Amino acid sequence: MEKRIDVGVLGATGMVGQQFIRLLENHPWFRLTWLGASDRSAGKRYREATNWRLDGEMPAEAADLPVYECKPGNAPPIVFSATDASVATEIEQAFAKAGHWVISNSRNHRMDKDVPLLVAEINPDHLRVLPTQQRLRGWTGGIVTNPNCSTIGLVMALAPLRQFGIRKVVVATMQAVSGAGYPGVPSMDILGNVVPYIGGEEEKMQSETQKILGNFDSEQIAPLSSKVSAHCNRVPAIDGHTVVVSVELETKPGVDGLKEAMANFSGRPQELNLPFAPKQPLAVTDAPDRPQTRRDALAGNGMTVTVGRVRECSVFDYKFTALVHNTIRGAAGAAILNAELLLEEGYVRQ
Repeated sequence: MEKRIDVGVLGATGMVGQQFIRLLENHPWFRLTWLGASDRSAGKRYREATNWRLDGEMPAEAADLPVYECKPGNAPPIVFSATDASVATEIEQAFAKAGHWVISNSRNHRMDKDVPLLVAEINPDHLRVLPTQQRLRGWTGGIVTNPNCSTIGLVMALAPLRQFGIRKVVVATMQAVSGAGYPGVPSMDILGNVVPYIGGEEEKMQSETQKILGNFDSEQIAPLSSKVSAHCNRVPAIDGHTVVVSVELETKPGVDGLKEAMANFSGRPQELNLPFAPKQPLAVTDAPDRPQTRRDALAGNGMTVTVGRVRECSVFDYKFTALVHNTIRGAAGAAILNAELLLEEGYVRQ
């Protein structure tokens, strides 16, 4: 880039909003210049409006930025959305209508037929639905979403297996408390405990997986026809969602063939050498007790999904464990990578 592009963050005071701000610090392409939040935060400086919850200090370039209401007008051309689902629909549509590109972590538009549910390594061709989105909605901007934090871990591990024909998938998750935001899960409910329910999570994993792994056909995305069943649990880990997967395939590559396909997986971000693209999007380990949240969640600066315990399954064909950093690759980092791809592929003018 000849010069850095101004970007903003919607929902800047929340946990994912804070992760956006931390990850955007010193980004080689993007310069954070605008912050949006709720009415009670608007008019304050970011340091005054935010109770910083991440490790380390609040980035200095963000601390003195003014916080605005989440309304288009003086916002930059690209805005990252970490807005709450209760308000995200209207806010994101208003920005897209006003000509802004909204790169959203919110769930509200993920399953819209004309909105890409993008994992940059897996389905970059789904961006081709954007002209249809703009035409049908009369927008000069647009909305691109990234999936649920657990879904990303699942689809990153499944994407290399599409060549073998995915028939059925059963997945169980062990999801960290940071995925619940702040204040999240009360300590009396999660310390020394496992909560076998996260509202709406199982349905999102099932439908989002089929959309991401589906094919773009002319003007729409045809979902993957495979069956997906999910079981989602909250566990007392801080960061890192663990997914354990059993999969049935049309052809049987063997355990070594499965590992090889995963280890060699890469995509368009690696071809383009995008700033947030990990050199190795999937890391395969042979260690019998890995991946672990405390040891592997930050692989590839949090952008690499680690897969281990790849073995045969006596019910389906194969089973394995995958680990994704839920607030980086599973949220803010994924959205930043999507924005880099959107820019490099020419959908956003500099």
